[in-house]
Amino acid sequence: MKKGLHPEYKEVTIKCACGETVKTHSTKGDMTVDICSKCHPFFTGKQKFVDAGGRVDKFKRRLAMSNTNK
Repeated sequence: MKKGLHPEYKEVTIKCACGETVKTHSTKGDMTVDICSKCHPFFTGKQKFVDAGGRVDKFKRRLAMSNTNK
């Protein structure tokens, strides 16, 4: 096998916004995620509104601007 061809496969930590941490292996470094299996509505069975990247706020601002221009 050639040396320097494959990326380094190392142990990383994945941190969720809810506070959950998971240790796994990856070629990338440590990661942060918004939703994990501990807090995702599909796995918990609870309905929860998830605003990914402020899409709702962005829409509301755009809607407000269009109403003021009329």
